[in-house]
Amino acid sequence: MKKVLIVDDSQSLRQQVAQTLEEAGFHVVQAQDGVQGLARLAEHEDASLILLDVNMPAMGGMEMLDRLAQATGQPRVPVLMLTTEAERSLIARAKAAGAKGWLIKPIKSELLVSAVSKVCR
Repeated sequence: MKKVLIVDDSQSLRQQVAQTLEEAGFHVVQAQDGVQGLARLAEHEDASLILLDVNMPAMGGMEMLDRLAQATGQPRVPVLMLTTEAERSLIARAKAAGAKGWLIKPIKSELLVSAVSKVCR
């Protein structure tokens, strides 16, 4: 079973995304910001994918993505950004830091499952 780490400060969004992915057969781990996300990733080294929000307190998604890519230039776990942000410069910066894709909230369940399944292969 593939494991997905959801990092988002919205508890309701995390629960909705978790339910969708669990119904599709994924195991889900949740974190409320980048600080907790890095800690959860250390606890769950077998994660297959990170769904990462951009705007969060404590540590935002772009900073977490930068930290994940520090050692090798690419995160060791694939990252999909899941955010309300659609600014081209942010998207370009995330891709340069190794993000595999950019999904805009709200996202339809079928599109979410499809994107996660594709990147988790």
